[in-house]
Amino acid sequence: MDIALIGFICLLGLVFLRLPIAFAMGLVGLIGYAALGDWAFKPALTMAAIRTINTAQEYSLSVIPLFILMGNFVTRAGLSHELYHASHAFLGHRRGGLAMATVVACGGFSAICGSSLATAATMAKVAMPQMRKYGYSDSLAAASIAAGGTLGILIPPSVILVIYGIMTEQSIRELFAAGLIPGILGILFYLAAVAYTVRRDPDSGPRGEKTSLQYKLKALGGVWSTLMLFLVVMGGIYAGIFTPTEAAGIGAGSAFLIALFRHTLNFKVLYEILSDTAKTTASLFAVIIGAMIFSNFVNRAGLPDDLLQFVTSMNLVPLAVIFLILLIYILLGCVLESLSMLLLTVPAFFPLVQSLGFDLIWFGIVVVVVTEISLITPPVGLNIFVLSSVLPDVKTGTIFKGVTPFWCVDIVRLILITLIPALSLYLPHLLYR
Repeated sequence: MDIALIGFICLLGLVFLRLPIAFAMGLVGLIGYAALGDWAFKPALTMAAIRTINTAQEYSLSVIPLFILMGNFVTRAGLSHELYHASHAFLGHRRGGLAMATVVACGGFSAICGSSLATAATMAKVAMPQMRKYGYSDSLAAASIAAGGTLGILIPPSVILVIYGIMTEQSIRELFAAGLIPGILGILFYLAAVAYTVRRDPDSGPRGEKTSLQYKLKALGGVWSTLMLFLVVMGGIYAGIFTPTEAAGIGAGSAFLIALFRHTLNFKVLYEILSDTAKTTASLFAVIIGAMIFSNFVNRAGLPDDLLQFVTSMNLVPLAVIFLILLIYILLGCVLESLSMLLLTVPAFFPLVQSLGFDLIWFGIVVVVVTEISLITPPVGLNIFVLSSVLPDVKTGTIFKGVTPFWCVDIVRLILITLIPALSLYLPHLLYR
């Protein structure tokens, strides 16, 4: 266990020195694995080569570039504008209604995009001008975008859930089913946070103008392609018509046709979409390979078994161990970005959680929810800094101040999902077990 802890310390040091997480994990895993074998580097290099080849040939991983491609086509097709327009038509007349519309639109967009950062960056360009037009405070407007953007890593299809499923050898379609109800809860809790904010300060979110039923129906008609895309992709997975990989391929092809029919594609845009997809996929695969090498080192060092013995010696009830793990995640979330935190901790924690008798599908949703919180908590709330780059005239401190009610309700949601596993497991049990 000592060498594993030294490895973790070295890894954190390399991350803080701004070495890319993929290289940091691969380097520490390789050297640590060699150190366990009396500094024999040949077995360590063989292990790293096998991990790299197996990851590159892993069929289930093909879902990642396909979902990323689908999200890029959706973003270029301008579907975010229609989603926001429809949400605005139904909610804009309420106090704080535009912020609520932003949260709902973020939830819908993330359901077909799958990326928190892309959702936050895209919706900032769509929603921020409208909220400023109606006199919304910058803190509430930016906070609703930042918080709504976090839904992208939970509401399926989610790349984070795919990576977790591969690392823990869990069913991706069950993880997607498990993330749906907690994702909807997240939207409802964020709406409550907006309502609380405007109740305390009515001037931060004034009412907009009412719209007619005809206008609402027309706005709703503008999102039919988004709804159809989600129903085809996720409905096909939930119904067992096709696998997540097949669904990703169908989704990417459908998103391409939507962008084509909307006349938002040309050869230059298509090249940018494909190159961006390739770059994002390559960086994610590098991170996954590094995580696998590090995971081999951690497992060979016996850290999961040592953690189990340590927890057993403390005579803690299993649920207390889960809350201790969640506390570690919340603390790490203050200094690490979400993907790094997930890849660093899951190899050590999931064998312990499994040995304590907990469902790993449920634990995956809990981990993603607590990772969501890290996207909007100081000092390294990644969504906050994405917004700061998109909205340079809004101070980072203003966004952090406005987002406080949102991560507070996220803590409440995390506790509910932890204490009531059925919130996550009802749909997987209903559909697949």
